[in-house]
Amino acid sequence: MAMSPEHDRAPQELVAGDPGAETGATSAQAPQARHARICVVVPAFNEARSIARVVERLHLSLPDAHVVVVNDGSEDDTARRALRAGATVITLPVNLGIGGAVQVGYRYALRHRFDVAIQVDGDDQHDPAEIERLLAPIREGRAEMAVGSRWLGRGDYVATTGRRFAMRFLARLVSWRTGATFTDTTSGFRAVGVEGIALFARSYPTDFPEVESLVLASRNGLRLEEVPVRMSPRGHGQSSITGFRSAYYMARVTVALVVGSLNEQRPTEKEAP
Repeated sequence: MAMSPEHDRAPQELVAGDPGAETGATSAQAPQARHARICVVVPAFNEARSIARVVERLHLSLPDAHVVVVNDGSEDDTARRALRAGATVITLPVNLGIGGAVQVGYRYALRHRFDVAIQVDGDDQHDPAEIERLLAPIREGRAEMAVGSRWLGRGDYVATTGRRFAMRFLARLVSWRTGATFTDTTSGFRAVGVEGIALFARSYPTDFPEVESLVLASRNGLRLEEVPVRMSPRGHGQSSITGFRSAYYMARVTVALVVGSLNEQRPTEKEAP
């Protein structure tokens, strides 16, 4: 894939003083050719143990893509290791959380006029070799957003019974809100075309964004497609969605989806009798 001179740049570290600034320019249609300019967004918080490997694997699988690590106020040397591995690093002075960090990445992709943005976690759970599966629906014009699912028969990912129940419950909620069928609504392994980049640069859920962003994309007319991918268990550290926080996650997302549905059904002042 040929990259324009603007994107063929040396790795650099940026401090996000005003991460919201962007040109607002986007392409008219989603890219279908194999020469689309690709930005890989990697949100990372204290991922020093894995981030270099993630970046290196991305470069091997997508040598022409531009890898951007959004260092979300890490207290370790995540930024230094990502930079040495060859990524552009955007360092946030404070921890914004996964939603804020991902949105910074989308704003970077919009500002630099990328055609496709791919989201990959910094903990090495996502296999870069599977990215071509995410790109296929966008390149072929079937969807504006593709989400990698670990539950469609590819790989042997294992989750606890409680976690699988929660995932199924959330999948049903999202299916109810969107009218589409989903199996892995908490997956952070996804790709979007220019419409998705513009939407998520402008608006992105901040707390637990994976689920709510699917509804946001659907409400804004994006076609979504799940694709089977391999994922690996977390190699180190601990998921933020465990114990009490897991219960909070379920309650928070359920309330958000239900209230959002009620707000959509409520008539406006002009519609009210």
